[in-house]
Amino acid sequence: MRRPVPEQPGPGQESVWDYPRPPRLEATSARLEVVLGGVAIASTTHGWRVLETSHPPTYYLPREDFLPGALRPAEGSSTCEWKGRAAYVDLVGGERGDRVAPRAGWTYPEPTPAFRDLAGAVAVMAGAVDACFVDGERVVPQPGGFYGGWITSAVVGPFKGDPGTWGW
Repeated sequence: MRRPVPEQPGPGQESVWDYPRPPRLEATSARLEVVLGGVAIASTTHGWRVLETSHPPTYYLPREDFLPGALRPAEGSSTCEWKGRAAYVDLVGGERGDRVAPRAGWTYPEPTPAFRDLAGAVAVMAGAVDACFVDGERVVPQPGGFYGGWITSAVVGPFKGDPGTWGW
């Protein structure tokens, strides 16, 4: 396997190849929004982003910044070597609450000490909802359908998730 050639960031951009491993958590005041069924089910300027080598940022929104009823516990769990055990949620949206994105969100009820600020915050798979936005810019979901990164014009890759990137 060959190491990918990082793209050169332009003014105001970050390269995901400059992000650390293990990942770093940082607060963000960017406006984060999630739309499902034509309704903004979450909006905040008090989120966090997790930065990890080769991944676009994964954004986490405070649970209280989701509309009432927009989060429903879902079956299953998984474990992240850095953050701990994740629980999944279905996202519910639409004018009548009739749109459901199954297991489209996840949370760490009891994260590891380095990620304790994420306790209860929710990350969203951008490809499972109508749209996600960072400061008004519509994000592109991280490729591959497994990772939850949000790609904006502020980050350059290449990004983990496409075929052939598993070992990065």
